[in-house]
Amino acid sequence: MHRPPTAETEVADELSVVRPGLLPRYEAELPGARAAVLSRLWRGLAHDPLPWITRGERSGDGLTLFLPDGRRLHGPRPDPYATGAHVTAVRLDQTAYEDPARLMTDLAVPHSASFAAELGHSVASLALSRAGQEGGGDDRPESDWEWEQRIVDGHPFHPTCRSRPGFSVAEQLAYGPEHRPVVELGLVPVRAEECLVTGVWPGELRDGGRVVLPVHPWQAAHVLKRTCEERRPAHPLMSLRTLALPGGPHVKTSLSARLTSSVRDISLPSVAASAVLSDFAGTPAARTDGLLHVTRTLGAAAGSPDFAAVLRESPQTYAGSGERVLPVAALATTGLPRSPVWLAGFARLALTVGLRLLELGVALEAHGQNLLVVLSAAGDPLRLVYRDLADIRVSPARLARHGITMPELPARMVTDDERALRRKLFGSLVAGALAGTAGSGPVLGAALETAVRDLPRSPDLAALCAHPLPTKALTLMRLSPRTPGDQWAELPNPLH
Repeated sequence: MHRPPTAETEVADELSVVRPGLLPRYEAELPGARAAVLSRLWRGLAHDPLPWITRGERSGDGLTLFLPDGRRLHGPRPDPYATGAHVTAVRLDQTAYEDPARLMTDLAVPHSASFAAELGHSVASLALSRAGQEGGGDDRPESDWEWEQRIVDGHPFHPTCRSRPGFSVAEQLAYGPEHRPVVELGLVPVRAEECLVTGVWPGELRDGGRVVLPVHPWQAAHVLKRTCEERRPAHPLMSLRTLALPGGPHVKTSLSARLTSSVRDISLPSVAASAVLSDFAGTPAARTDGLLHVTRTLGAAAGSPDFAAVLRESPQTYAGSGERVLPVAALATTGLPRSPVWLAGFARLALTVGLRLLELGVALEAHGQNLLVVLSAAGDPLRLVYRDLADIRVSPARLARHGITMPELPARMVTDDERALRRKLFGSLVAGALAGTAGSGPVLGAALETAVRDLPRSPDLAALCAHPLPTKALTLMRLSPRTPGDQWAELPNPLH
């Protein structure tokens, strides 16, 4: 019987042409990639409020989920804070599934076919990413982009952690940060009167009366449908569309492709607000006694919604002599022992800063990509750096109580809803950055228990300790393509 091609076989076929020497390694990585994606998917099936899961029943070390048509899903009892590939098979009735895409296809619930395709891409791209890691790298990188390129597996809890539909194998190898390429950004001049510019756009990116915008080569080829005669080399960071210019700032580019969950365009309102938001963020950050720095947006420019760029300070700006600054997501690559004492100290630092900003009226989207930590030469966490303000939430009432003037910001950023503010911070920082660093619920709970003893008492801290922990319902969101915005799940509180 002829089977239709899968993402795994399509990648293998392309790889045999563009990089045949990597094919055996890719095929060897596929079982582990399936287990890694299946583990993330099972977490979502077990904890997201999916409308077609009627109830769950625990028995010993297992969990059974019941569907309205009488079918049953069975797998190990999931630790919602565990990372890695701890689930190797899930049963649907009497059939065991090791392939998450096949499991989702056979579930045949609303929108499962498109989600199954994304899961297939995630497995294949993850195997490809892992295949390119043979030989490792420098144990102590000097450049900020080298730290970011060590992050191979993507989001620690998202089932489509490495989904890159629309990218050929050659493009993944050419642009994926984990493959450590040098990307030639195109430089496209736009007449100044046709371009929205905020902040200070540098002179080296101007040409008389024209503004020169960096454009990602994927965007130039697939969306703008043009070739760029002038180019500038850059190093891709963990978000793929943000790149480090050698000796210069970081540049965030438009990328009209779905990576993980989102299409990575830069909206015109975000360009318009970027300078004001950057200036504003320095005020609450200054009230953390030096524990937090926010990278400044130097300039932003847009020729259209799918042709824009934002120039940002490198976080390396805030590292002193002998110190390292790296995304929290990269902590697992440092070789640090991450003892319980170290993890508790890091949790205390992160919660001190996050809760202080929340009290002042700013809820950070402090996941492992946006939040960076400055480490001493000995590896101790000293202070934090935050980048990319596009998804923060701001409370006018809280700001007013602390005498901080709120500038004009996009309406989607502004809310006094305490639940929304706490979800934003707790879901990204605790269920995201700290959970991903801890790697399991018991380890996370122990670190939090030690950390919160020293924190100032506040209603926000009480809410963190007393209630289930909010997290984005990533699987539900991918199965609800017509529902805009974030959807949420509640996880067992690791402090209980």
